[in-house]
Amino acid sequence: MVKVVGIRFKPAGKIYDFDCGAFVLELGDDVIVETDQGLSFGFVVTPQVPVEKVNLKKALKKVYRLANQDDLLQREKNTELEKKAHDYCLECIKELKLEMNLFFVESIFDASKLTFFFTAEGRVDFRQLVKMLVNKYRVKIEMRQVGIRNQAKMCGGMGRCGREICCSAFMGKFEPVSIRMAKNQGLSLNPTKISGQCGRLMCCLTFENKTYQHLKDKAPKVGKKVDTERGKGKVVRHNLISNKISVKLEDGVEAEIDLSEIITRK
Repeated sequence: MVKVVGIRFKPAGKIYDFDCGAFVLELGDDVIVETDQGLSFGFVVTPQVPVEKVNLKKALKKVYRLANQDDLLQREKNTELEKKAHDYCLECIKELKLEMNLFFVESIFDASKLTFFFTAEGRVDFRQLVKMLVNKYRVKIEMRQVGIRNQAKMCGGMGRCGREICCSAFMGKFEPVSIRMAKNQGLSLNPTKISGQCGRLMCCLTFENKTYQHLKDKAPKVGKKVDTERGKGKVVRHNLISNKISVKLEDGVEAEIDLSEIITRK
Protein backbone atom coordinates (compact mmCIF):
# COMPACT_ATOMS: atom_id res chain seq x y z
CA MET A 1 0.00 0.00 0.00
CA VAL A 2 1.31 3.44 -0.99
CA LYS A 3 0.04 6.79 0.28
CA VAL A 4 -0.28 9.05 -2.77
CA VAL A 5 -0.49 12.83 -2.57
CA GLY A 6 -0.97 15.42 -5.34
CA ILE A 7 1.63 18.20 -5.56
CA ARG A 8 1.98 21.30 -7.71
CA PHE A 9 5.18 23.28 -8.31
CA LYS A 10 3.47 26.46 -9.48
CA PRO A 11 -0.07 27.92 -9.24
CA ALA A 12 -2.48 26.33 -11.77
CA GLY A 13 0.33 24.02 -12.88
CA LYS A 14 0.01 20.32 -13.53
CA ILE A 15 -0.64 18.11 -10.50
CA TYR A 16 1.91 15.34 -9.99
CA ASP A 17 1.45 12.25 -7.79
CA PHE A 18 4.10 11.48 -5.17
CA ASP A 19 4.60 8.80 -2.54
CA CYS A 20 4.37 10.65 0.79
CA GLY A 21 5.85 7.71 2.71
CA ALA A 22 5.61 8.15 6.48
CA PHE A 23 4.70 11.85 6.26
CA VAL A 24 1.19 12.99 7.22
CA LEU A 25 0.51 15.88 4.87
CA GLU A 26 -2.26 18.47 4.83
CA LEU A 27 -3.52 20.62 1.96
CA GLY A 28 -1.27 23.62 1.48
CA ASP A 29 1.82 22.08 3.11
CA ASP A 30 5.12 23.11 1.53
CA VAL A 31 7.30 20.10 0.74
CA ILE A 32 10.59 19.13 -0.87
CA VAL A 33 10.21 16.27 -3.35
CA GLU A 34 12.45 14.14 -5.53
CA THR A 35 12.18 14.83 -9.28
CA ASP A 36 14.17 13.99 -12.40
CA GLN A 37 15.99 17.31 -11.98
CA GLY A 38 16.81 16.77 -8.32
CA LEU A 39 15.03 18.15 -5.28
CA SER A 40 12.17 20.58 -5.98
CA PHE A 41 9.92 22.83 -3.90
CA GLY A 42 6.18 22.16 -4.17
CA PHE A 43 2.93 22.38 -2.25
CA VAL A 44 0.17 19.85 -1.51
CA VAL A 45 -3.06 20.35 -3.48
CA THR A 46 -4.85 17.00 -3.10
CA PRO A 47 -5.12 14.96 0.12
CA GLN A 48 -3.16 11.75 0.53
CA VAL A 49 -5.01 8.56 -0.35
CA PRO A 50 -3.92 4.90 0.00
CA VAL A 51 -3.35 3.09 -3.29
CA GLU A 52 -2.31 -0.51 -3.93
CA LYS A 53 1.10 -0.75 -5.60
CA VAL A 54 -0.29 -3.04 -8.28
CA ASN A 55 -2.71 -0.29 -9.33
CA LEU A 56 0.07 2.22 -10.00
CA LYS A 57 1.11 2.64 -13.64
CA LYS A 58 4.68 3.41 -12.57
CA ALA A 59 6.73 3.78 -9.43
CA LEU A 60 6.22 7.14 -7.77
CA LYS A 61 8.98 9.43 -6.60
CA LYS A 62 8.94 10.30 -2.92
CA VAL A 63 8.29 13.33 -0.78
CA TYR A 64 11.76 14.02 0.59
CA ARG A 65 10.73 16.14 3.59
CA LEU A 66 8.61 19.06 4.74
CA ALA A 67 9.99 22.43 3.68
CA ASN A 68 11.78 24.40 6.40
CA GLN A 69 12.84 28.01 6.82
CA ASP A 70 16.06 27.49 4.88
CA ASP A 71 14.04 26.17 1.95
CA LEU A 72 11.80 29.23 1.98
CA LEU A 73 14.90 31.45 1.96
CA GLN A 74 16.33 29.46 -0.95
CA ARG A 75 13.11 29.99 -2.88
CA GLU A 76 13.36 33.75 -2.25
CA LYS A 77 16.95 33.71 -3.53
CA ASN A 78 15.79 31.83 -6.63
CA THR A 79 13.10 34.44 -7.24
CA GLU A 80 15.68 37.22 -7.05
CA LEU A 81 17.99 35.30 -9.39
CA GLU A 82 15.16 34.83 -11.88
CA LYS A 83 14.45 38.59 -11.93
CA LYS A 84 18.11 39.49 -12.51
CA ALA A 85 18.51 36.80 -15.18
CA HIS A 86 15.40 38.08 -16.94
CA ASP A 87 16.72 41.65 -17.05
CA TYR A 88 20.16 40.55 -18.22
CA CYS A 89 18.72 38.30 -20.92
CA LEU A 90 16.60 41.19 -22.24
CA GLU A 91 19.76 43.28 -22.57
CA CYS A 92 21.47 40.45 -24.48
CA ILE A 93 18.48 40.00 -26.79
CA LYS A 94 18.51 43.71 -27.58
CA GLU A 95 22.27 43.65 -28.19
CA LEU A 96 22.02 40.62 -30.50
CA LYS A 97 18.87 42.00 -32.18
CA LEU A 98 16.98 38.73 -31.82
CA GLU A 99 13.30 38.61 -32.77
CA MET A 100 11.98 36.90 -29.65
CA ASN A 101 9.77 37.87 -26.73
CA LEU A 102 11.25 36.75 -23.41
CA PHE A 103 8.57 36.71 -20.71
CA PHE A 104 9.62 34.36 -17.92
CA VAL A 105 12.69 32.82 -16.28
CA GLU A 106 12.56 29.81 -14.00
CA SER A 107 15.26 28.39 -11.73
CA ILE A 108 15.26 24.87 -10.37
CA PHE A 109 15.44 24.62 -6.58
CA ASP A 110 19.23 24.28 -6.22
CA ALA A 111 19.79 27.08 -8.78
CA SER A 112 21.93 24.85 -11.00
CA LYS A 113 19.74 25.43 -14.06
CA LEU A 114 17.89 28.40 -15.54
CA THR A 115 15.10 28.01 -18.10
CA PHE A 116 14.19 31.01 -20.27
CA PHE A 117 10.68 30.98 -21.74
CA PHE A 118 9.94 33.01 -24.87
CA THR A 119 7.60 33.34 -27.80
CA ALA A 120 8.61 34.04 -31.40
CA GLU A 121 7.09 34.03 -34.88
CA GLY A 122 9.54 31.43 -36.15
CA ARG A 123 12.77 29.69 -35.25
CA VAL A 124 15.40 31.73 -33.43
CA ASP A 125 19.16 31.17 -33.52
CA PHE A 126 19.95 31.77 -29.84
CA ARG A 127 23.34 30.01 -29.68
CA GLN A 128 25.26 33.24 -29.01
CA LEU A 129 22.65 34.23 -26.42
CA VAL A 130 23.14 30.95 -24.55
CA LYS A 131 26.92 31.49 -24.51
CA MET A 132 26.46 34.93 -22.98
CA LEU A 133 24.11 33.56 -20.32
CA VAL A 134 26.43 30.67 -19.44
CA ASN A 135 29.39 33.03 -19.11
CA LYS A 136 27.33 35.23 -16.80
CA TYR A 137 25.73 32.66 -14.48
CA ARG A 138 27.88 29.52 -14.84
CA VAL A 139 24.85 27.20 -14.72
CA LYS A 140 22.98 25.04 -17.21
CA ILE A 141 20.86 27.19 -19.56
CA GLU A 142 17.75 26.06 -21.42
CA MET A 143 15.85 28.20 -23.94
CA ARG A 144 12.22 27.09 -24.33
CA GLN A 145 9.92 28.47 -27.04
CA VAL A 146 6.22 28.16 -26.11
CA GLY A 147 2.86 29.18 -27.53
CA ILE A 148 0.99 32.39 -26.82
CA ARG A 149 -1.51 30.59 -24.56
CA ASN A 150 1.28 29.30 -22.36
CA GLN A 151 2.58 32.84 -22.08
CA ALA A 152 -0.79 34.06 -20.79
CA LYS A 153 -0.96 31.16 -18.33
CA MET A 154 2.49 31.87 -16.90
CA CYS A 155 2.16 35.66 -16.81
CA GLY A 156 -1.44 35.83 -15.55
CA GLY A 157 -3.75 38.83 -15.77
CA MET A 158 -7.39 39.92 -15.65
CA GLY A 159 -10.02 38.74 -18.10
CA ARG A 160 -12.84 40.82 -19.59
CA CYS A 161 -15.08 39.32 -16.86
CA GLY A 162 -13.05 41.19 -14.23
CA ARG A 163 -11.58 38.03 -12.71
CA GLU A 164 -8.16 36.41 -12.97
CA ILE A 165 -7.82 34.60 -16.29
CA CYS A 166 -8.87 30.96 -16.02
CA CYS A 167 -5.69 29.38 -17.39
CA SER A 168 -3.61 31.14 -14.74
CA ALA A 169 -6.09 30.65 -11.89
CA PHE A 170 -7.05 26.98 -12.03
CA MET A 171 -6.76 25.31 -15.43
CA GLY A 172 -4.24 22.48 -15.47
CA LYS A 173 -4.28 22.02 -19.25
CA PHE A 174 -5.76 23.63 -22.34
CA GLU A 175 -8.84 22.20 -24.05
CA PRO A 176 -9.62 22.71 -27.76
CA VAL A 177 -11.81 25.78 -28.40
CA SER A 178 -13.74 26.36 -31.63
CA ILE A 179 -15.83 29.16 -33.13
CA ARG A 180 -18.79 26.75 -33.16
CA MET A 181 -18.87 26.97 -29.36
CA ALA A 182 -19.45 30.71 -29.61
CA LYS A 183 -22.22 30.13 -32.15
CA ASN A 184 -23.90 27.56 -29.89
CA GLN A 185 -23.93 30.07 -27.05
CA GLY A 186 -25.35 32.88 -29.17
CA LEU A 187 -22.30 35.10 -28.70
CA SER A 188 -21.05 37.80 -31.01
CA LEU A 189 -18.58 36.40 -33.53
CA ASN A 190 -16.53 39.58 -33.37
CA PRO A 191 -12.98 38.29 -32.59
CA THR A 192 -12.29 41.16 -30.19
CA LYS A 193 -15.25 40.12 -28.03
CA ILE A 194 -14.61 36.38 -27.80
CA SER A 195 -10.81 36.37 -27.59
CA GLY A 196 -8.74 36.35 -24.42
CA GLN A 197 -5.54 38.16 -23.55
CA CYS A 198 -3.57 35.68 -25.61
CA GLY A 199 -5.49 36.64 -28.74
CA ARG A 200 -7.01 33.15 -29.04
CA LEU A 201 -10.63 32.16 -28.40
CA MET A 202 -11.48 32.38 -24.70
CA CYS A 203 -11.04 29.09 -22.82
CA CYS A 204 -14.26 29.71 -20.88
CA LEU A 205 -16.24 28.97 -24.06
CA THR A 206 -15.63 25.29 -23.30
CA PHE A 207 -17.05 25.42 -19.77
CA GLU A 208 -20.75 25.73 -20.71
CA ASN A 209 -20.62 24.32 -24.22
CA LYS A 210 -22.06 20.91 -23.27
CA THR A 211 -24.94 22.57 -21.39
CA TYR A 212 -25.79 24.79 -24.36
CA GLN A 213 -25.58 21.83 -26.72
CA HIS A 214 -27.94 19.82 -24.49
CA LEU A 215 -30.44 22.70 -24.33
CA LYS A 216 -30.15 23.31 -28.06
CA ASP A 217 -31.00 19.67 -28.83
CA LYS A 218 -34.30 20.10 -26.93
CA ALA A 219 -35.32 23.27 -28.77
CA PRO A 220 -36.58 23.58 -32.37
CA LYS A 221 -33.92 24.87 -34.75
CA VAL A 222 -33.87 28.44 -36.01
CA GLY A 223 -36.02 28.64 -39.16
CA LYS A 224 -38.35 25.81 -38.12
CA LYS A 225 -42.10 26.38 -38.19
CA VAL A 226 -43.92 25.68 -34.91
CA ASP A 227 -47.42 25.74 -33.49
CA THR A 228 -47.67 27.57 -30.19
CA GLU A 229 -50.43 28.54 -27.80
CA ARG A 230 -50.25 32.02 -29.40
CA GLY A 231 -50.53 30.74 -32.97
CA LYS A 232 -48.29 29.51 -35.76
CA GLY A 233 -44.89 31.00 -36.42
CA LYS A 234 -41.23 30.51 -37.28
CA VAL A 235 -38.29 30.30 -34.85
CA VAL A 236 -35.95 33.26 -35.32
CA ARG A 237 -33.77 33.13 -32.21
CA HIS A 238 -32.89 31.04 -29.14
CA ASN A 239 -32.64 32.11 -25.50
CA LEU A 240 -31.53 28.73 -24.21
CA ILE A 241 -30.56 29.68 -20.66
CA SER A 242 -34.08 31.06 -20.09
CA ASN A 243 -35.57 27.98 -21.79
CA LYS A 244 -37.27 30.26 -24.32
CA ILE A 245 -37.28 30.89 -28.07
CA SER A 246 -38.23 33.90 -30.15
CA VAL A 247 -40.95 33.15 -32.69
CA LYS A 248 -42.18 35.39 -35.51
CA LEU A 249 -45.93 34.76 -35.63
CA GLU A 250 -48.05 34.82 -38.78
CA ASP A 251 -49.29 38.33 -37.99
CA GLY A 252 -45.68 39.59 -38.06
CA VAL A 253 -45.33 40.00 -34.31
CA GLU A 254 -42.19 38.57 -32.73
CA ALA A 255 -42.84 36.90 -29.37
CA GLU A 256 -40.59 35.23 -26.83
CA ILE A 257 -42.18 31.90 -25.96
CA ASP A 258 -41.35 29.30 -23.34
CA LEU A 259 -40.55 25.88 -24.75
CA SER A 260 -43.47 24.45 -22.75
CA GLU A 261 -45.86 26.55 -24.88
CA ILE A 262 -44.86 24.80 -28.11
CA ILE A 263 -47.63 22.45 -29.26
CA THR A 264 -46.07 20.89 -32.37
CA ARG A 265 -42.90 21.22 -34.38
CA LYS A 266 -42.66 20.93 -38.16
